[in-house]
Amino acid sequence: MKQMHFILLIIILLLSCNEGKGDKRQMINPKALPIITLPPDTLTPETILPDTIIDADYTFEEATKDSGAPESIINSLELVDVFYISTDGKIHKGQIVTNKLIADNIKELFRFMLDEEFIIEKAIPIVRYEWNDSLSMADNNSYSFCYRNISYSKHAEGMAIDINPMFNPLIWKYSDKPNEPLGAVSDTTVNGTLYPNHPVVNEFRRLGFRWGHNFTKYHDDHHFEKR
Repeated sequence: MKQMHFILLIIILLLSCNEGKGDKRQMINPKALPIITLPPDTLTPETILPDTIIDADYTFEEATKDSGAPESIINSLELVDVFYISTDGKIHKGQIVTNKLIADNIKELFRFMLDEEFIIEKAIPIVRYEWNDSLSMADNNSYSFCYRNISYSKHAEGMAIDINPMFNPLIWKYSDKPNEPLGAVSDTTVNGTLYPNHPVVNEFRRLGFRWGHNFTKYHDDHHFEKR
């Protein structure tokens, strides 16, 4: 597995001169940028580098406030700090509220995606979106816990995670219904998009996750869950 990389300051300055130009899905690919190798595990919650962009910095109480979940579920959750390369080509720190049973898996997966230079646009607890997963998905936010009907949703227990929903839409197999989220497009040339045998998909599978691409009625390409 490749070591982590950090974007050179001069490249960050050059990119900042062009902020706001072009579609965010067509931002410069981090693989094309000059990079400097850092020792493994440099980016940890305890040692945030100066140029890391903070997307989320909640306490556990703030990240689970007003979720509507019973105390038994709240007590089963953990708030995980994660690092990733976003669509601006820079290192960001976000947070994932997830079940304690898969918290170590989530940390390992985000480490893997960072090492693979796989784009994650943002990872913000869904409290930021007032517990509305439709708003979260439309903002291309990656998240795990969102309380709802526990009988059909693994998100209600934090046992599922969605990755870049706008890059990896739910596509109906036998219906002409529009993709979900609305306007989402799957383009495998875009970094952050998943497809069969993608290294990130294979890593999720290795850790025992089921991919929503294989659901019966639709391809839910942003969704991974664990029983």
